[in-house]
Amino acid sequence: MTPGETANAARGEAAIEIAGRKRRLRPSFNALVAAEDELGPLFELVERAGDGRLKLAEMTALFWHCLADRGDIGREDVGEAIAAQGLAASAAPLRAILAQILQGSG
Repeated sequence: MTPGETANAARGEAAIEIAGRKRRLRPSFNALVAAEDELGPLFELVERAGDGRLKLAEMTALFWHCLADRGDIGREDVGEAIAAQGLAASAAPLRAILAQILQGSG
């Protein structure tokens, strides 16, 4: 994200630090369709997350598809960022995306 730019929580956006820079996660319709194509039905993904059965690879894929601007970031960079900051810190952006999936932009 550029300086002064923040994730818009009202739009279901969140942020994660990847390669030393905050990156916006925007769960747009196209991003969620792409994630669903790869991961299967989103409702089942939400259920797995709620049951504590969401895999690291699934979280990485969901974040990858929701990246607003990938720039020079590779998918493996997303996974490394999740591992580096830990699952607890990654839970906040994950919750924001899952809430967007379930509630929409109201």
